Amino acid sequence: MLTGLSAFPLTPMNEQAIDEAAFIGLVERLAAAGVDSVGVLGSTGNYAYLTRVERARIARFAVAHAGDVPVIIGISALRTRDVLALAEDAEAAGASAVLLAPMSYQPLSDEEVFGLYKAVTARLSVPLCVYDNPGTTRFQFSDELHGRIAQLPRVASIKIPGVPAEPAVARERVERLRALIPPDVTIGVSGDAMAAMGLNAGCDVWYSVIGGLFPETALAICRAAQAGQADEAMRLSQRLEPLWTLFRQHGGGLRVVATASELLGLAEPPSLPLPLKVLEGQPRQALGLLLEELGLS
Repeated sequence: MLTGLSAFPLTPMNEQAIDEAAFIGLVERLAAAGVDSVGVLGSTGNYAYLTRVERARIARFAVAHAGDVPVIIGISALRTRDVLALAEDAEAAGASAVLLAPMSYQPLSDEEVFGLYKAVTARLSVPLCVYDNPGTTRFQFSDELHGRIAQLPRVASIKIPGVPAEPAVARERVERLRALIPPDVTIGVSGDAMAAMGLNAGCDVWYSVIGGLFPETALAICRAAQAGQADEAMRLSQRLEPLWTLFRQHGGGLRVVATASELLGLAEPPSLPLPLKVLEGQPRQALGLLLEELGLS
C-alpha cells in the first residue's frame, strides 16, 4: 500500500467551517485518477488548524469517498494523549494507515520522539508512516533514530523530506537509510521538486502535494520512475520547475496549491484558515498564467 503515488489533498476551509463539498470533490478526483493512496490531514491538509471533531469528520469523508483507494490519515498532535485519541478516531473511520510527525512546541529529544512512536505503535491496529518534516516540526531525525523507530510494530514507511540533487549522492543517502531499517519498511520522498530524484534513487513512494490537486501530472512522473525511465521522470519534473520555484518563494506548497484550487474552481475562497493567506494580487495572476502554460488549468 505505501508505495507509488500517495496524493495529499488540501482541506479547504474558512473561519466559519470546513468546505466539506470541496474536500469531497478533491478526494473523488484522486480516486478517479487512480492514485495509489490518498493522504489526508498532513501539512497540506491543515491538520494543525483543526479540532479533533473536525479531523474525525474529515477522516470519515476521505474513507467514504476514496472508493477502493487506501486512505492514510494524519494523527499528529502536541501531546501523546491526543495522538492516541486521534489514532482511535482514524481507525474508527476506516483508515488503511496513519501518518505521525513529532509535533512539538518545546524542542524534543531523540528519546522523547522514540517514546512517542513506541507509545502509539503499541496501541495501533493499522500501519504507521513516520512523518519526517523538520520544516514544520523543527526536529531533525538521524538515520539511526529512524532505524530504531522502524523496528517498532506497525511501522511501515518513513517519509523523508527530500534527497540530495546529485543522483549518486541521492542514491547513497537512500541506501544508507535502507541498511538501517527492516526490508518491509518503505522509504518515501516528499518535497515535490525532489520527488523524481528520490524515486530514481530508490524511494518506494512519493508523498505528494501536487498529487493532491494534479494527480495525472504526478502519476506520470511516478510511473516513469517506477518503470525505470529515470530521464523521463526527471524531464517531466523539470518541466514543472516554475511551480517548484513558487513553492520555494511561498514557504512550501500549501499557499500555492490552495490558490490554484481556488483559481480552478475546486475550492471557494478563502480556502485557508487565518492567519494563513492564499496568494493575492500579482503573484495570484502569475500563478493563473503558469497553470495555463503548464496545461494544468
